[in-house]
Amino acid sequence: MNNEPSVPTDAPAQKKVYIRTFGCQMNEYDSDKMSDVMKAAEGYTPTDDPEEADLILFNTCSVREKAQEKVFSDLGRVKHLKKKGVLIGVGGCVASQEGAAIIERAPYVDVVFGPQTLHRLPQMLEARQRAGRPQVDISFPEIEKFDHLPPARVEGSSAFVSIMEGCSKYCSYCVVPYTRGEEFSRPFEEVLTEVAGLADQGVKEITLLGQNVNAYRGKMGGTDEIADFAMLIEYVAEIPGVERIRYTTSHPNEFTQRLIDVYARVPQLVNHLHLPVQHGADRILSAMKRGYTTLEYKSTIRKLRAVRPDISLSTDFIVGFPGETVEDHARTMKLIEDVGFDASFSFIYSARPGTPAAALPDDTPQEVKLARLQELQAAIEENVRRISASRVGTRQRILVEGPSRKDPSELMGRTECNRIVNFPGGPNAARLVGQMIDVTITSALPHSLRGEVVVA
Repeated sequence: MNNEPSVPTDAPAQKKVYIRTFGCQMNEYDSDKMSDVMKAAEGYTPTDDPEEADLILFNTCSVREKAQEKVFSDLGRVKHLKKKGVLIGVGGCVASQEGAAIIERAPYVDVVFGPQTLHRLPQMLEARQRAGRPQVDISFPEIEKFDHLPPARVEGSSAFVSIMEGCSKYCSYCVVPYTRGEEFSRPFEEVLTEVAGLADQGVKEITLLGQNVNAYRGKMGGTDEIADFAMLIEYVAEIPGVERIRYTTSHPNEFTQRLIDVYARVPQLVNHLHLPVQHGADRILSAMKRGYTTLEYKSTIRKLRAVRPDISLSTDFIVGFPGETVEDHARTMKLIEDVGFDASFSFIYSARPGTPAAALPDDTPQEVKLARLQELQAAIEENVRRISASRVGTRQRILVEGPSRKDPSELMGRTECNRIVNFPGGPNAARLVGQMIDVTITSALPHSLRGEVVVA
C-alpha cells in the first residue's frame, strides 16, 4: 500500500519572471531587487528563457549609444509572447527618459517604471490588470524604495549593498541625474543593518554601491549628525564576518583625505580602486564639467599610494569628446603612462539626448575616434600584462567564488586587486567555495592568473 501523500493535479503552476539587464552594477543590483520583489509579492521564480516566462522585464541603461533603439528591438523580439498572456515591463534609465513614449511606440508593454519605483512593480501590474491599460511610474520617491524592498537573497559569499542613489554632479555628457534623480543617501543604521544581516548569512565580501558612492552622507538615527563615506566604511569593517569591502563607483571630487586615511586604518578595504577620470586633458575635463584637473587627480593618487603603495587602479575614459584634438588625446595617453592604470572601461563618446554636451559641435571623424580608442586600449592592455606578470611568484589571498568559467573541473577566485585566479581545487574543492584561501601565482594570462593552493 502506498502511503505517500498525493500531489494535487490541479495545483497552479509557479509563475516565472525573465529579467534582462543592461548597464552597470547598479542595474544588476536593481534587477536582483526586482526578482526579490516579485518573489515576495507574487511567488515568481526567475528563468533564463523568455519563452517560458509569465513576466518579462527589461532593465535598461541609457549610457550606451542608441540605447532607446536597443530597447525597442528587444521588445519586438518578445512581442509574439503577448498572445500567451505574458506581461511585459520596461524599467531602468531608458524607462525614466522615455516614460509614456515607450507605450506610444510599443502599446503591448504593460508597465514602465524607473529605478526608484521598482518596488511598486506588483501594484503596477495589479493596476494594469484591473484598469485594463498600461501603467507608467517614473517618479523619484527617494528613500521609499529601500523601505519597501524584501530582505536580500544570499547566493554565495559576496553581496552588493546600495547605499545611495542618483547623482548631483551634472557632467555635461551624462543622463544619470535626469534618469535616477539627484543624490540621496540611505540612513547610516539602515545600511549597517543590511550588511550585518548579510554577514550573518555567511557573506564575507561586501560591495557598497552608488553612482557617486564616496558622496555618501547618511543620517544617523534621529539626530542631526551625518555620517560620511569614510565613517561608513569604518563601521562596516567592524561587523563580524566582513572580511572584504569594495565599492563602486567613486568621483575624484569626493575623494577626501578622510577616505585616504581609511585605507591606512582598515585592512578589510581592498587594495583596488576604480576612480573614473574620463580624460587626460584639462580643457576637455572642463567641457565635461568634471570639476577637477589632471594635476588634482594625480595628487589624489599620490596621496593614496603613500598609504597603499601597491594599490591597483582602474578607471573610465571617454574618447572623442566634442572638440577633442590630437594634443588632448596625447594628454590622455600621458596620464595613462603617469598613473599606470591596471584596467579601464573606455568608450567612444556618443551624445545622450537632453544633455548639454549633445549640442556641442563635433567634427572629428569616427575613424579617427576609433583609432584613438584602439591606441588607448592597447596602452592599458600593456599595463595589464606588465602588472599581471609582476604577480607571478607572489602569494595572494583570494575569495573562492566557484567553478572556473573556462574549466568547470577547476576553481576560480578573486584577489584583492580584482584579478581572477583559476586553480586546481583538488579533492576538497567543494569545501573551498566561499572561503578565503592563499594561493601562489604560477603564471599570468591576458586577463587572469593561474595559481596553486598554499598548503599550510
